[in-house]
Amino acid sequence: MIQSFRTTLVAAAALLAGACASTGQSPLPAGAAAYTAVPETAEQDHAADLIRVGDKLDLRVFGEPELSGDAYVVDSSGVITIPLVGEVIAVMQTPRQLAAEIERRLAARYVRSPSVIVSVVERPLASFTVEGSVGSPGIYTAQPNTTLLSAIAQAKSPTKLAKVGDIIVLRKIGGQRAGARFNLNDIRLGRAADPQILAGDTIVVTDSAAKSAWNDLLQTLPLLNLFVFLNKN
Repeated sequence: MIQSFRTTLVAAAALLAGACASTGQSPLPAGAAAYTAVPETAEQDHAADLIRVGDKLDLRVFGEPELSGDAYVVDSSGVITIPLVGEVIAVMQTPRQLAAEIERRLAARYVRSPSVIVSVVERPLASFTVEGSVGSPGIYTAQPNTTLLSAIAQAKSPTKLAKVGDIIVLRKIGGQRAGARFNLNDIRLGRAADPQILAGDTIVVTDSAAKSAWNDLLQTLPLLNLFVFLNKN
């Protein structure tokens, strides 16, 4: 997988170099514009409202106790199965949107003026991964307020040999794998924004004293604080 990342990124770096030579400027946003292009906080806040695979739902249909219950689990295909209603797509819906769809189906067949309330009562823990030169590499729980600084702090901070000026964050954006480099010192000093870390992210802290595939990968990322797409699924 690393080899495919490296191959694709080398090609991307060559394209960027050509564009810079012809225009004198990078064609990609940097600094504050990069954070505007990748609104981590807005994306996370919106996603937090949506039902996900694995969520356990409480469904209340007033006057219909046989349809009500708190053990509806969204299966791997994104649906729940309700007596008298059948399969209903729940994933990527808000609880209110799902309740409205159930009301519509019940009204069309069985129940006069149904009233439905849906709520998420249990959710599988979302996580991110920290790898490389930190005190405690591993998998950690992602919270809505998790940032790059707090994520690395959870991993017991960078080691003395860590390249804190070149922290890699890998993420899926629009179904594609993407990567970015961040300067931890600039973030600590307030010279760069502290980006939000989302569920599924991988943070890689490379070692200045070691030769590794991660170091080779980092060399192909031409700009700091900028997401670059790596490969398609």
